[in-house]
Amino acid sequence: MTRLSSAFAKGRPALVTFVTGGDPTPGATASILDALVEGGADVIELGMPFTDPMADGPAIQLANLRSLGAGTKTADILRIATEFRARHPDVPLVLMGYANPMTIRGADWFAAECVKAGVDGVICVDIPPEEDAELGPALRAAGVSLIRLATPTTDHARLPAVLEGSSGFLYYVSVAGITGMQQAAQSSIEEAVARIKASATIPVAVGFGVRTPEQAGAIAKVADGVVVGSAFIDLVAKHGADAAGPVKELTAALAAAVHSARKELV
Repeated sequence: MTRLSSAFAKGRPALVTFVTGGDPTPGATASILDALVEGGADVIELGMPFTDPMADGPAIQLANLRSLGAGTKTADILRIATEFRARHPDVPLVLMGYANPMTIRGADWFAAECVKAGVDGVICVDIPPEEDAELGPALRAAGVSLIRLATPTTDHARLPAVLEGSSGFLYYVSVAGITGMQQAAQSSIEEAVARIKASATIPVAVGFGVRTPEQAGAIAKVADGVVVGSAFIDLVAKHGADAAGPVKELTAALAAAVHSARKELV
């Protein structure tokens, strides 16, 4: 089994956490990532800063600007990933970002760098399935999972194209819009997850707008995983290089809610 498949094969939902690499500085990111692991996160998404993060709300946009303002480069993100893998050999690490930093040197180069850094998967927000050739073949040839996004507008006709070539898990974006701004109704999430899982052979994780243990626990009753990002970004914005403690505390609360969600149904 891969690290990603193992994370979703523990007999309980998985907590997937996101932070922007290099925020507040490249040097401070390691302690924040360690806090996520220590708090009980099952999968870590490491954001690659970009000048135009069009799918992200104000919190993550500002995190990108703080990271870029601190001088973070793609090389720094790959170094952070490499050092994370040395410290945490069994925790899945996913790079999330936009096409330009991933493809500017060529897809084969990026895929090879992911392998060298111990990266398990990649989420590229702005490469749709129709443009899979831009990155997908190189990642799959290197054994790196290409994790795709589905949204409330992904209907029965489009879902097969989204699932084709996707691996690791499917990220269901529960609201149509940008990150961190609103949360979908629980009933709509339940309906969407049931519909997607009827076709998907990989786990389905739900994110966008999930901020509290109560929200995460409710979603975990129906999904294979819950993704939380903006809540951590807010803590980093507030505490800066001292964010590790608050990040660990929030992660532990979220992990407890997500990991125990199914027990309440027994």
